[in-house]
Amino acid sequence: MNKSQKLFGVSLLALAISGCAVTSQPIERSASEQRAQSDLQSMFNDQEPLSGPLTLHEAMARAVKYNLEGRLKVMEEAMAQRQVDLATFDMLPRMALSAGYAGRDNVSASSSESVQTGTQSLEPSTSQDRDRGVADLTMVWNVLDFGVAYVSAKQQGDQRLIVQERRRKVVHTIIQDVRSAYWRAVAAERLLTQIDSLMARVDQARSNSQSLSSQRIGDPIQALSYQRALIEATRQLEDQRRALSLAKTELATLINLPMGSDLTLAANDDYSVPELKVELGVLEQEALASRPELREQDYQARISAAETRKAMLRLLPGLEFSAGGHYDSNSFLVNQSWADYGVKVTWNLFNVLSGPAAIDVAKAGEEVTKARRQAMSMAVLAQLYVANANFNEAQRQFQTSQQLAGLDSQIVEQLRNRYKAQGIGELELIQGELNALQADLRRDLAYAELRNSYGQLFASVGQDPLPSTLPSTQLSDIAQALSDSETRWQSGDLQPSN
Repeated sequence: MNKSQKLFGVSLLALAISGCAVTSQPIERSASEQRAQSDLQSMFNDQEPLSGPLTLHEAMARAVKYNLEGRLKVMEEAMAQRQVDLATFDMLPRMALSAGYAGRDNVSASSSESVQTGTQSLEPSTSQDRDRGVADLTMVWNVLDFGVAYVSAKQQGDQRLIVQERRRKVVHTIIQDVRSAYWRAVAAERLLTQIDSLMARVDQARSNSQSLSSQRIGDPIQALSYQRALIEATRQLEDQRRALSLAKTELATLINLPMGSDLTLAANDDYSVPELKVELGVLEQEALASRPELREQDYQARISAAETRKAMLRLLPGLEFSAGGHYDSNSFLVNQSWADYGVKVTWNLFNVLSGPAAIDVAKAGEEVTKARRQAMSMAVLAQLYVANANFNEAQRQFQTSQQLAGLDSQIVEQLRNRYKAQGIGELELIQGELNALQADLRRDLAYAELRNSYGQLFASVGQDPLPSTLPSTQLSDIAQALSDSETRWQSGDLQPSN
């Protein structure tokens, strides 16, 4: 090969390699903008509009139906069901179909040679056409593979049930988050108007004081101290406002409302205190039987046990049945189409060597799953007792906050009377109203925590807020089912509804 031929070969090789190179193009900005518009439309599509003030159970129903994380779990459950359906096909026989055309550029011929003399004993001859059509349909079914596939399908079914338990956990979490955000949003709706009104009064008092100071009326130190006290009151009001202003945004996010939606809550001034009418021992038993995390571990134990059975099955020989139909257009054949069948025993002897180790690994997996479940059971019981302690503490804190709010309300009423009689200055009245407002805020937040801790108590037990079947997927039916469940819990009935 001369130099020019070598250079041509190298160039051709370089061209082939560069043609096989894989490059990835960046996504265009227009494509991202189009995707953003599409996501904005699909995130809030097909949702029932708000009609009037939003109740707690309506908010929960919206979260259950429209929350994007909840939708994701529903899709994962549907995908798990499809994977179960797919796994069942592994139990079917293997069936292969092939058809095509076979040809060659010369005749397929052969001759024979004598083994004894080494001389040619048959002149070259052929028994196959140069061009022919072929087709085969073959079915093979291995009993051992069927058994392993059956156990794997059962495992996949347990995986689907695990996805269901994870979806239960997500529903519990979403409802608890909605409960917490709703009561904080109620406090915000009650108090933000009062905070804004008081802040306006403080600003006006500061303006009046600064005007007097600029005119050199009164003691300058007293005026500056007065302004400083007003600024400190403003700072306190701003801190309270910041703590409350995001509550509605958080609630809107949980129930999947577009940001900036006008959200009005159906709240009243009834600060009823819930009571726990179930013995703690009953809650313990219910938690260990119903918590999604523990039920998931129950399914994991079944999966681990099935893995042990699969390891034992692979130690056995396999019985394989086969049958097939064939066609060959070769004109030399006496029978151009035929069927064949057979039975044979297959046994991978290396599985006999590795089988005991595989069984030991599978059994170790069972022990690990059992230990994990027991450790999780202890954690679940700890969560239950913490939730119960939080509920008891929340009751005490709410009662204390309610008493303080009542006293501050009476004090500010007396201060208003004195201010009208010019017995005190505006700063004292503003400070008294600020104290009353802070007391109201602490009372409402304490009540929100009380309601949240009460719901958390039943969530730690693993109680499902929704029955297994609903009359429909309308928000009204979901909200009614949620309300009925809470009514049963408050009466001490923990039996799941159908």
